[in-house]
Amino acid sequence: MVQNELLFVTGLMLIAFFYSSVGHGGASGYLALMALFSFAPESIRYYALILNLVVSLIAFISYFRAGFFRWRQVLPFLLTSMPAAYLGAKISINPTMYKIILGIMLIIAVMRMLLVRNTENDTTHDPPFWPGMGLGLLLGLVSGIIGIGGGILLSPVLILARYARIKEASAAAALFIFLNSASGLTGLMSKHISLQPHIVYWISGVMAAALLGSAMGSRTISELNLKRVLSVVLIAASIKLFFF
Repeated sequence: MVQNELLFVTGLMLIAFFYSSVGHGGASGYLALMALFSFAPESIRYYALILNLVVSLIAFISYFRAGFFRWRQVLPFLLTSMPAAYLGAKISINPTMYKIILGIMLIIAVMRMLLVRNTENDTTHDPPFWPGMGLGLLLGLVSGIIGIGGGILLSPVLILARYARIKEASAAAALFIFLNSASGLTGLMSKHISLQPHIVYWISGVMAAALLGSAMGSRTISELNLKRVLSVVLIAASIKLFFF
């Protein structure tokens, strides 16, 4: 039983709102929040991926309906990331070093996004197929091991390499997160973790928050402001990975 349930659900909803606004599922935020509330370590990845699955699907639908999704921007990464996420979820190792490495990568991505380029990509090109598959393999494996969808790493790559505009990157990341979360969750099912009955309330809360956040991100927030939100999300995620 989670103590102070209202505070916990409020935290989940805030995470879902801000992450969904940039096409993300919020797994890194859920991982940190559940660690603060003293969840059992073996259950944290499981719950984070379930919530990630719900929020990323809502975010993808919002960005897809707004016309920002293109298959070619994400297909090479997906082909290898999904099986890699499944295998990564089955690896039972100390994730501390992986969290540190991931946190460093996020900080580098934020610094480049904030300091190197301050305008939206005016021209884009599709990612090269084979290198994209190689990167997808790496992202999927890390995602499965840590318990995230991987979109928080894919978004900066798509933007910085000019593979996508900001909202296109959000749409691609949302699908990437949804499918990798599903793959990782499948890999974890063999661990036979009993779900808390309160997860119904958690899912309901993040659904409501994601509907609002993704609608604002895909339709009402400008692309440059969305870039700033994404940067803040990445910074918050990196801090959480370092300290929780």
